[in-house]
Order: sequence, then structure tokens, then C-alpha cells
Amino acid sequence: MPDSSDGEAGGGRREDLAALRIDRNAPGPGPPRWRSLLAIACIVLALVVGSLLVFDLLDAKPEVAVDYARRVESGAAPAGVVLTATGYVVTEDRYISLGVRVPGRIDAYLVEEGDVVEAGQKLVELDSRSYRAQLGEVRATQREAEATLALRRKELSRLVDLHSRNVSSRAELDVKENEVAVSEATIARLRARVMRLEIDLEDTVLRAPTDGVVLQKFKEVGEIATPGGFAGSGELIRIANTSELRAEVDVNEADLSKVSLGQPADVTPDAFPGHRYDAVVAKLYPQINRQKGTLRVEVRILEPDEILKPDMSVRLRFLRAAPEEPADGTEPSVLVRADALRRDARGAFVWVVTGGRLRRQSVVDTGVNGGQAVIRSGLSGGETVVVGEVEGLAEDTAVQVLAPDRSS
Repeated sequence: MPDSSDGEAGGGRREDLAALRIDRNAPGPGPPRWRSLLAIACIVLALVVGSLLVFDLLDAKPEVAVDYARRVESGAAPAGVVLTATGYVVTEDRYISLGVRVPGRIDAYLVEEGDVVEAGQKLVELDSRSYRAQLGEVRATQREAEATLALRRKELSRLVDLHSRNVSSRAELDVKENEVAVSEATIARLRARVMRLEIDLEDTVLRAPTDGVVLQKFKEVGEIATPGGFAGSGELIRIANTSELRAEVDVNEADLSKVSLGQPADVTPDAFPGHRYDAVVAKLYPQINRQKGTLRVEVRILEPDEILKPDMSVRLRFLRAAPEEPADGTEPSVLVRADALRRDARGAFVWVVTGGRLRRQSVVDTGVNGGQAVIRSGLSGGETVVVGEVEGLAEDTAVQVLAPDRSS
């Protein structure tokens, strides 16, 4: 009979061999954990980038060209612009360059560029110690001379009394009178010197001669300031009176017949094309520039604000003057470019830009004349209106304003 123990041993070996067999149909081990995390991170990054791109697209402001509605009286010529030009913002009093009258070391600047100053305000202080010492010395010499004069006057009074009693000679009296006169002249000279030194001491403080704004400083604290100099080396500070701003432009001789004193105009800064300022021709220079063949013209900006800066480049439009009263007694009208007028099922309207956003303004028009739409109601003049065809405009949409088209 076979041994049972051998059977059991054989069965155990078969089980051990079965355990070592590789099952090719069994599922394999999962991917490493770091690969899963990397895949998740890539998905999140793609979502973030996509959302940012969508946000930028949604936040993009459409660009629009603009023009300005112009109010005209009935009977006035419909085309308001007679001449366009480019120029710069200037001040009525030009720029004021301030320097010192006395030399000295700069002790302190009391203002900075851009500060608004008033007439008489302190701008720069020089080291005044030497001027104070000189003034004190001369004042002491003056007091000494005044004391000497008082003594000599007493001596002269006694000598006059003695001379009246024939005790002293006339020659002694003449000498004493001369001493008194010399003392009086010395005191007068010292008083004049004290006055001059007081002025010198006062001039160690540089003050604003007029209201204005500080444009530039030319030296720093600790440097030596000297009066005069060459090529403006004596300047310490430059200010401009911005109470009245003007735009300056050179007009070609061939166009001078289109410009006259008191003529209306408007000014638009290149840096802020959405801002327009009413102006009037204030000055025609008396001499032609022979080399350029131009005449310098200034227009006074009627209501300037903090946006306008000296030397800012601007565009000017000289307008045809309209009569103050309607020629036929009817109501005035407003002109806009024909491509600013739009129509839909709700009627005629224009897009008005206010604070960088669109506003739909319904209007009543009487047709187009010479490229200009005549608006009878809905606009009062001066509004910034969108011109040309632009897709996707809607109420309260934020827009980017382009420079007005000067060709129309």
C-alpha cells in the first residue's frame, strides 16, 4: 500500500507550485501615485489658463472713434471747422525762471516739482549767516557814529555859547561845525549800507513772484547759487502761472484769412483724445516767421482743468463763428457727423460717451446736409458721440476712445 504521508507531501508540493504560477489574466498593479498627481495638476493649470484667457476676452474694451456735437444757430453755416492744426499748451505769462540776486550756499528747497505756490510764498533759502553778521557789524558802527555825532553837537553848542561871549575864535567854531557835518554824512552812509544789507539778507530767501506751479528745480541743497551766469546757470527754480492756459500754434500764411481775433475754437490733448476744451482766439503775433512762412497764434482755453499741462501737445480746430441770435427766429440745432446717426426699430439715436461708457441717446433729426446730420432735439451740443461702424455696442459698455478724426 502506498504511504499516506507521501501523498500528503505530494499534494503540498503541488499547492506550493500553484502558488508560484503567474496568472496572466490577473489585473496588474496601478500606476505610481506621483503620476496621478501630475495629471491632476496639469488639468487644473489648463483650467486656470483657459479662464484667464476668457476673462481677458470678456474684459477687452472695444475701440471707438469719436467726434463732438456742435451747436449752431439757425441760418449759420453748417460746417463748423474751417482749419485744423497742432500745437502746444502754454501759459499766458510764459515760464518764470527764478535765480538769486546774492551768492550763497543753498540751505533748503521748500517746494518740489508739481507743487502749487502762491505769490510771496518761500521757495528757496540760502545760508544767511554771513549776511546777518555783516548787517550786525554795520549797525554797531552806525550806533557808534550816532554817539559821536551827539557828543560833537553838544561840543558845538558849548562853543557857540563861548563864541557869543568872545571867549573862542571863529576858526574853532568852524572846525567843530565841520566835525558835526562829517559825522552826519557818516551816519547817512551807514544807514544806506544798512538798508542795502537788509535787502541782501531778505534776498537770501527766494519767493514766488506770482501764483503758479513749480515746473523744475535746477540745483540741489548744498550747491552754491550765484547771480547771473551764462546759459541760464544762475537759475534755481522755474514756475508757471497756470491760472490762464493757452494753446499756441503756427498758422501758414495761406490760411491766415481763416483765423481772426475772437474766433471760436476747440482744443483736444493728444494724451486724452476723449477730452475737448472750448477756446477762443486771443492773440495774433505781429510778425511773420520768414523762414517758416507762418504766424504764431494763441487761443485761450475757456475752462482748463488739471488734465492740461504746460508743453502738452494738442490738436486745434478753428471754427466758423455763428451768429449769436437765430437768423430766422427759430430754435438752434445741433450738428453731428452723418455716420454718428443710427437707426433701429426704436428710432434714430446716437451713442454718447460719458465717463468712458456708452449711453444710448434718442434724437430727432431733419436729415443730412453736407455730411452733417442736423439734430433738432436730444442733444444740446458738446457731447462726445461715436462715429463710424462698430460692432457689439450696447448700453453702459466700457469703451476705449480713439483720437477724433480731423479729416471731417
